[in-house]
Amino acid sequence: MNDYIQIATLNDFIFCPYSIYLHNVYMETDESLFKAAPQTQGTLVHQTIDNKTASHRADDLLSLPVCSEQYQLMGRIDVFRKNTGTLIERKYQLRHIYQGQIYQLWGQMLCLCEMGYKVLSLAFYEISTNKMISIAMPTQEDLNRFCKFLEQYRSFDPATTKFPINPNKCCHCIYCNLCDKTDTENVYT
Repeated sequence: MNDYIQIATLNDFIFCPYSIYLHNVYMETDESLFKAAPQTQGTLVHQTIDNKTASHRADDLLSLPVCSEQYQLMGRIDVFRKNTGTLIERKYQLRHIYQGQIYQLWGQMLCLCEMGYKVLSLAFYEISTNKMISIAMPTQEDLNRFCKFLEQYRSFDPATTKFPINPNKCCHCIYCNLCDKTDTENVYT
C-alpha cells in the first residue's frame, strides 16, 4: 500500500505539493512546532468523529476506514448516512470550498462505492454555522480530471519537480517557518 494516496492530503497537495513532503518529514515531531490555531481547533472538533460520538443515528457510519484498489486511495470518511446515501465531510468553518476539498470528498465517495456502498449525494457540514452544503456528484469528465490529478500527485518528486513558490500561500502554510523553499513568515506566529 506504499503507492496509495492518503485522501486527507489531496487538498494539501493542491495548496502546495511540497507541503506533503514537509508533512512526512515532520510527522514524528512535536505537532506544536508547526500546527497553527486553525489546525488545532480542527483536530479538537474532529474528535467527535474519531470517537464516533458526532451522531447517535443507527444508520450513520462514522470515521469508517475506506480504501480503493482501483484509484489507490485510502483514508477515513467523516459521516455516511446509509438511509439517504449521503456522504458528509465535516469542517469547522468553510469560508470557501476549494477544489482539493471536493477531491477529498470524491476520493471518499469512490472508495465507498468500490466497497459496495451506494453514494447518492455529497455534502459538507459546516459545524460553526450548523449548515449543510450540497456538492454536485462528479460527472465522467470530472472523474477524468480527478484521475489526471492523481497521476500528477504520484509523479511529484520534490527534488526534481519545479513548482511555483507563492508567498500569499506560503504565509498560510503551517510548515512555512520550517520550509527551505521560502523565507516568508507565516501569519500564525
